[in-house]
Amino acid sequence: MDHALLLNATYEPLKVVDWRKAITLWCQGKVEVISVYDCEIHSVSLTLKLPSVIRLLRFITIKRHVHVVPFSRANIYARDDHTCQYCGRMLPVDTLTLDHVVPVRYGGRKDWENIATSCVRCNRRKGGRTPAEAGMTLIRAPRRPARSATVRIAVGLREAPESWRDYLYWASSSMGREPRTLH
Repeated sequence: MDHALLLNATYEPLKVVDWRKAITLWCQGKVEVISVYDCEIHSVSLTLKLPSVIRLLRFITIKRHVHVVPFSRANIYARDDHTCQYCGRMLPVDTLTLDHVVPVRYGGRKDWENIATSCVRCNRRKGGRTPAEAGMTLIRAPRRPARSATVRIAVGLREAPESWRDYLYWASSSMGREPRTLH
């Protein structure tokens, strides 16, 4: 409940923002609050329901590079379906880490083909070794995603608040994708 879904003026999902950013945008008069959580935040002189879904009042054009997926922690987790690539457990984001398949000491780079999602336990077990040296195997070799993540949200759909679901489903069906592909 510490995030809000930010929609464009056309109700297209843009991204997930921290609740503080959502309140700031609302105070600046840039968004309207579409949906709220049950909990409240308090200041000295103000009590507000925590925003769940906010919508920009003015349409913004997003330049989308359809074939470029930005290299980021969230996109790596999304590519790997929030699943440890060693033990296969699907875990919440706060319990995942990134692993250099080929360690930096062996010349391993920080790129799509060398970084995999790992749970803390497997990452510690592997240490600064290659998977072969550690006696571990990858479920799936890391690679650059083939499709754009322009509609992907950095929160798993299974974990998304109920108030977001209509907007996320709209985005996935309008792009010809299954709702499950939104992360």
